[in-house]
Amino acid sequence: MFVAMNNFRVAPGSRRLSVLLLWFTISWNVIEGVIAVSSGVAAGSVALIGFGLDSFIEVTAAGILLWRLGLPDHDVRAERREATAHRVVGITFLLLATYIGAQAVYTLTVGDEPEVSAIGLALAIISLAVMPGLGLTKRWNARKLRSRALIAESTETLICSYLSFTLFIGLGANAAFGWWWADVAAALAMVPWIVKEGLEGLRGEACEEDRA
Repeated sequence: MFVAMNNFRVAPGSRRLSVLLLWFTISWNVIEGVIAVSSGVAAGSVALIGFGLDSFIEVTAAGILLWRLGLPDHDVRAERREATAHRVVGITFLLLATYIGAQAVYTLTVGDEPEVSAIGLALAIISLAVMPGLGLTKRWNARKLRSRALIAESTETLICSYLSFTLFIGLGANAAFGWWWADVAAALAMVPWIVKEGLEGLRGEACEEDRA
C-alpha cells in the first residue's frame, strides 16, 4: 500500500475513527500473521506462509499511515521519511514475492506435498468474513474525509479479501480433493499483486483508487 500524503488533511472530529480503524487493522494483521505463518510452517504450506508474511508487511504499511496522522499536514521531513519507509516496504514485498516463487518451485520439484491445515482454512474463512466489511467501513470514512491516502489504504484492505479468497481456494482444494498443488497455485496467484505493490513502493508511486 503506497499512498501520496500531499494535502493529507483530516478533520479533528473524524481523526479518532481513522486512528481506531488503523489500530484494528494492525492488531488483526499481527494475530493473522502469527497464526498463518505458524500453521503454514507446520503444514508445509507455501500459500499460508506467504499470506502470513504479507500480513506483517501490511502492519508496517498501516503503521506508516498511523504515524502520518499524528504529524502536521505540511511537514517536509515527514514526507522524506515517509518516502524512505515506502521504499523499504517495497523491497520487503519483492523479497516476499521472491521467497514465494522459489519455495513454490522447490515444492513442485521435490514433491514435498503440504498437509491439510484446518487452522489455515478456518483463518481464510474468518478473514473473508472480516476484511470486506472492514475495508468498506474504512472507505466510507475516507470518502467522508475526502482523503486520498485513507481511500488508498482502504483499497489495500479490500485487496486482502482477494488474498483470503485465493488462500481459501488453495487450502480448500487440498483438503477436499487432495490437490496439494492447489496450495502452490494459490501462493503463485498472490505474486503478481505483491510484485506490483513492491514496484510501486520503490518508485514512490501513489495509489489513486478513488475514480468513482
